[in-house]
Parts: sequence; structure tokens; C-alpha cells
Amino acid sequence: MTYSQPPGSAPGRRTVLRGSLAASAALSLGAAPAPAPAAPAQSRSGRPNAGWGVQAGDVTSSSGLVWVRSDRPARMVVETSATESFRRVHRWHGPLLGPDTDFTGSTALRGLPAGEQIHYRVTLTDPDDPRRSGEPVYGTFRTAPARRRDGVRFLWSGDIAGQGWGINPDIGGFRAYEEMRRLDPDFFLCSGDTVYADGPLQPRVTLPDGRVWRNVTTEEKSKVAETLGEYRGNFRYNLLDHNVRAFNAQVPSVVQWDDHEVRNNWYPGQILDDPRYTEKDVDVLAARALRAFGEYFPVSTLAEGGGGRMHRVVRYGPLLDVFVLDMRTHRNANSPGRQADDRDGILGAGQLAWLRRELARSRAVWKVLAADMPLGLVVPDGATDFEAVAQGDPGVPLGRELQIAELLRFVKHRRITGTLWLTADVHHTSAQHYAPERAAFKDFAPFWEFVSGPLAAGGFPASALDATFGPERVFVRAPERANVSPMESPQYFGEVDIDGGSGELTVRLRAEGGTVLFSKVLRPGLVGQ
Repeated sequence: MTYSQPPGSAPGRRTVLRGSLAASAALSLGAAPAPAPAAPAQSRSGRPNAGWGVQAGDVTSSSGLVWVRSDRPARMVVETSATESFRRVHRWHGPLLGPDTDFTGSTALRGLPAGEQIHYRVTLTDPDDPRRSGEPVYGTFRTAPARRRDGVRFLWSGDIAGQGWGINPDIGGFRAYEEMRRLDPDFFLCSGDTVYADGPLQPRVTLPDGRVWRNVTTEEKSKVAETLGEYRGNFRYNLLDHNVRAFNAQVPSVVQWDDHEVRNNWYPGQILDDPRYTEKDVDVLAARALRAFGEYFPVSTLAEGGGGRMHRVVRYGPLLDVFVLDMRTHRNANSPGRQADDRDGILGAGQLAWLRRELARSRAVWKVLAADMPLGLVVPDGATDFEAVAQGDPGVPLGRELQIAELLRFVKHRRITGTLWLTADVHHTSAQHYAPERAAFKDFAPFWEFVSGPLAAGGFPASALDATFGPERVFVRAPERANVSPMESPQYFGEVDIDGGSGELTVRLRAEGGTVLFSKVLRPGLVGQ
């Protein structure tokens, strides 16, 4: 099964990718993965090769990051242009790629024009002989608009290669990525569980109806990840899929993490009793996973000089600020969640103070809180503990709910307009409206939370609701049994479309196959709705 640039991309504000980008994809990406794909070799002969494709991330109105991986030591050079012909270019000299970063690297592009299509190509050169260079690899992205009237449209989802369902060449790999690419969004918000480092893959899985699911397998995906090399291999795995590489070359991403980048339901200070792990200290595993995450995704705050943290604000023009939360690194231990005082909560005191400050500073019409876990959906961890915010007690806020209550009260009293919550994690798609008249805690303004996913993983039944903040499930689509494979149930992603004229924001919950399951229009300038 050879790679070809899929025909018929939907036209939009972004230039339809043909010509140089398609040629580069066919040349550098080569064959689509087979059951035992041959990854680019770390050969010392020939010229550097960028067979893992390119990515762009954390794009704003004037900046962005471009990522690449080499097959050997190489110098990264990025050229940008306003046209696909690259008649006039601006050259950016990137880092030296070597074994310290698993031959990956990102180059920061600054001073870009707002609201413009940026075409880029990455060339890898021999560090000892710059005249020896590999074939360039092409990508594109659109910078955020400087004018409100231009509008913004993006997609979100999460949960990739989980529950034993990896890249299946029989169904075309991670097909939802190609469907998202055709929608031609301005960017993709990846809401966590970007890999399943704790989820080994088997070559074959027999489904309940007798069909056989076949996985592409690699050495690093044959066991739970513990070493830095094994974590790196988990992040490389998704890039074996031709749909992912084509998507990355066209759509920039804003990426966050959750638990499965490290280990299921982890929290700082945890000591494992899982016999699969020889390294029992989760803090050691998390440090290795975070390093690999920063090597394989272009994240501004994880790049050199970025502060080494996951939470950040990505400002996407006058219409939108995306507040990327980290509900994993600073949380307290999972517990029954009934304590009446909880300073750390799920965000940590420092991140909560940062979030309050940045929300108050924001002048964007819409403020998306990109959460890697839901607020009012109950996510258990074993028989007595809980993973997310809610803990099943419908009464006044307790445990981690106290921190969320403080944040919601702050939004109301500071009259911060245009907030909404987007998340994934629970492997179904739903829309929840939160209102004080239904809640035990009443000092907040109404708001919406939208859930989407999985993007390439097992589907699960709908989670129970916790009434503390008064959620009403307005829509849900979920399987009736646990861990339904992508061959049995569609994958899910969401779309957010902000109209540049009216400022109205439309959320669409989508199912793989082109179906819009649910849509909701929100009006700008309101504290709650």
C-alpha cells in the first residue's frame, strides 16, 4: 500500500495542498505502514533523511514552531515563503539534531505576517559538510489573523492508539486524521492521551464478531514504556501512520498531555505496585515521558527557553485565546475526594493563580479552557478513588472541586466573558451545560463543556454525572460496552467555528464518516449562557 496525496481536499482559506507539498510527501514519506514497517534507519551513509515528516505547533499571529526528525546527526534549516513556488524565501537556521534529542528538533519562526498562509520546507544538512543535504520536506500553516473579521476554525480530540487498537493497515490506519485534514482547519487542539505508553500492542486481536484486528507493531510498543528510549518509541509510533504525517504537514497543532503519556491514572509522588514495571517511581517515569513529549511535539513552553512547563496560553488573534491546562503534573494524589480543604487540587496552586491572572488579562472574544479531563463527569480510579475533578458526591464542593469552584467564582465576579471548556479523556462525545440553579454550588455563571474522542482508540460507555456544578447532559453518543474497537464504532472529534462578522461561536460534535452529531451556537460578550 503506497502513499499518495489524497485527492479532493475541501477548499477553504488555506491553499489546497498540491504541487510541492504533495510531491514532498510522496518522496519523503514513502510507503504507508505495513504490519512490520521499516522505520528510517540510523545509517551513516548517504544524506540526512526526514522520513518522519514535519509538524508545526503553537502558531500565533506572528510566530510558530516547526519540527522535524532526522535519521542521523544533521543541521536543521527552515525556509519560509508566501508561495508554494518558494521564489522568495526567508531562511531560518535551526538546531543541530543529534542523539541527545533522539535526532528531533524544532525551529522557532518569529516576525511572521498575520493571517497569511506560510509555506515552509525543512532541509537537513550534514553538520560536517553543509553542501551534503537531504531532500527538503514541505509543510504549510496559516498564522492567526490580526483582524477579527477573518474568523477562526479549529478541531479538537484526543486519545490516540489506546486500549490495544493501534495502526491497522487493513482499514487504512488512523483514518480520522485524513477526514480532519480534508476539513482544512486553522489548527488542531490535541487534548491529551497523545500516546498510550502503558498500552502494549498485540499483532492480532479477535473482535467479538470474529473479525481480526491487525496492529502495526514495534519493539517499543511490545511492553509498557519505562526507559527514555521506550517513551520515545511510543511517540514515534503514531508517525508511522501516513494519515498522521499528511495531517501534520498541513495542520498546525496545540498539544497537551494527560495520563497515558506516562502511565494510567498517574499522579506526582505515586509508587507503583504494577508488576509490569521495574521502575516503580512515577516521578522518574514522568520526567522521561515529558522529555520525550517535548522532543516529539513542537510546544513553545517545552522548547529551549520556554520554561519547561505544559500549561500556556496560545493567543490566536482577537477572537480566541486557548488556555492549555495541565491537570496532571501539579495535582494531588487520587483519593475519595471528600476533604474540605484542598490547596493543590487538580491544577496546583501555582497554575490556578496563573490561570486567574491570564483570564483576567485576556482581551479575546472567546477563551477556550483546554482541559485534559472533564469537570462534572465521574472518572473512577479503582474502587474508592477518583481520577478527575468530580467524585460522585452531589453536594457542596469537596476535594478537587474546591479549586474549580474558586475558579468559576472568579470568572463570574470578574465578569470574564466568552469562556467554554473543551476536553477528551472519557472515550465518548457529549455536551454538558452547567447552571447554578441545578447545582449545589451556586456562585458561578452558566457555561458549556464539550467532550470529544477517541480519535484512534477504544470507545467506552458514558460517564456518570456529578451534580455539584449542576451539569445537564444535553447530548451524548457512546457505545454500550467497554473498549469497543474503531472497527465497531466511529471515532469522534469536535469542531469550533468562530464567525468573524457576528463573533458567534459554533461547536459541532462530529463522528468519523462525515456526520455532524450535535451543534450549538454560543453568543459573544456574555459572562455565562
